[in-house]
Amino acid sequence: VQLQAFGGGLVQPGESLRLSCAASGFTLDSYAIGWFRQAPGKEREKISCISNRAGLTYYAPSVKDRFTISRDNAKNTVYLQMNSLKPDDTAVYYCATTYELLCDPDGKYWGQGTLVTVSS
Repeated sequence: VQLQAFGGGLVQPGESLRLSCAASGFTLDSYAIGWFRQAPGKEREKISCISNRAGLTYYAPSVKDRFTISRDNAKNTVYLQMNSLKPDDTAVYYCATTYELLCDPDGKYWGQGTLVTVSS
């Protein structure tokens, strides 16, 4: 029973990446899911969340209008489309289950991180 985040890599500024958060051993459609990131020497930052039942999404101001969160319950996967990437987006990205109406981890499931590096 686990979450797995993948899709990170090295890209140049302005390019795009799509991260995936896949569940094994349980179905994601019962959970709200969030993306979080942590850069070296910085605190963890919440990036985006998508609720389970209410159809709500949240974006941090730093990524709003550049990142898009979505879910495909048939594939048991949540995605984070990241466009117009900047060097400040460099971090390890994690996905986790969150509270339905609050974009904070609920402590049930965490995925291992995937590294995103934005550099020219």
